[in-house]
Amino acid sequence: MELRKDPITMSWVIVEDSEVPEHDGELCPLCPGQEARTPQTIYRYPYENPNWQVRVVPHIRPIYQIEGDGMRRAEGLYDKMKNLGAHEIVVEGRDHNVPLSKLSDEQVGHVLEAYVTRLLDLKKDRRFRYVTVFRNQGAGAGQELEHPHSEITATSFIPRRVGYELRSSQRYYKVKERCLICDILQQELTQQIRTVEYDSQFAAFCPFAARVPYETWVLPINHHCAFEEDLSAWENQLQFARFIKSVLQRIESVTGTYHLVLHTSPNINAKFDRTGNWLTLVEDYHWHFEILPVLASKSKSYSLKEVYYNSMPPETAARELREAGVPSLVFQY
Repeated sequence: MELRKDPITMSWVIVEDSEVPEHDGELCPLCPGQEARTPQTIYRYPYENPNWQVRVVPHIRPIYQIEGDGMRRAEGLYDKMKNLGAHEIVVEGRDHNVPLSKLSDEQVGHVLEAYVTRLLDLKKDRRFRYVTVFRNQGAGAGQELEHPHSEITATSFIPRRVGYELRSSQRYYKVKERCLICDILQQELTQQIRTVEYDSQFAAFCPFAARVPYETWVLPINHHCAFEEDLSAWENQLQFARFIKSVLQRIESVTGTYHLVLHTSPNINAKFDRTGNWLTLVEDYHWHFEILPVLASKSKSYSLKEVYYNSMPPETAARELREAGVPSLVFQY
């Protein structure tokens, strides 16, 4: 397995000359009592307690390997490197049949606590330029293991879409001395036509140029560039747990299949970064989660016109999500 760089789009592609093996055996390797079938536990809550509620282990079939270095090298004009990085599984609970959205607020809070702990730890490794969290729920979203779980990856490169966001945020801040996403959020809260819900600390809205039906962003109202620093305190983790649960329940009223990805600040201490690359990062970038539901019946091929096709205006999607589930308490500015 190796990483190859597209010289036109500047994106990295994972290339592997083998098929992913099917999961063998009837017993779920992530369920309680099956701990010996996974690599050694990295993190657990409660700590040193065999009756864990949340557990983090290296991925059973990792995309990235933590040993060594990137060994970046050329093949003519092309660049390639070893698949250096980390790939971990966050087992979100003991029950095989209870998804994240159905856990208690405290249980989801402890899942968030695991995210924070692992992101902070992985960012200490200067080989890694970017660390993130993602969930693929449902077979249509590429979920590999049935047990409810999230995944954490650390890479020696910054993913292309995050790179676009970082550069756009830098340019906007250079001109206006304001955070781009803060300004977007304030407009959404003022217009109230794409807002899904909000409370005193967090907001959720369908973006103006949503890529797929019901795409939803979840983010803090007060500016912060790094998820793992902003949610370091238990009270913040617990409030965000309540909020993200409500948003996921609204999404699941439409479809149980979705991608959820954390966009947070890159590792500013990475040894491969250029000096002075992130001088305004603290002021210009704003962490957020992006949720992309999968509705095959309402999608068209991306290759049809080389642009994203969204069959539902985000204004309509936001209205439907607002009306779904139990309404949250909101406040007015």
